[in-house]
Amino acid sequence: MKNIIKLLLTAALVMGLSEILPGIETTNYLSAVLVALSLSVLNFIVKPILVILTLPITILTLGVFLLVINVLIIYLADWFVAGFKVSSFFWALIFSVLLAFARSFLFKILDKSNT
Repeated sequence: MKNIIKLLLTAALVMGLSEILPGIETTNYLSAVLVALSLSVLNFIVKPILVILTLPITILTLGVFLLVINVLIIYLADWFVAGFKVSSFFWALIFSVLLAFARSFLFKILDKSNT
């Protein structure tokens, strides 16, 4: 049940950020749910592989390259979900950073309320 709530919170964040950021477009709430689902799957399957493959450059850049990996994950979600559009690298970077901060904040509140 907690995972479904987290998925719906992420979808609401995707929808809200697409309203705020001009370079991100989401057509409806169903596509926002699909984006949240695809981001979850991509972060679970693809991201660890990319992190391992790019470990030398990540160490060389002191972890800053992980932001590029997050942008690639956002672009993959853009490619998979028809109702989601990212216009540029810059907007994908801003979107991924804001989404990560907001999810971290909301999930911490959710975890505290369940204890």
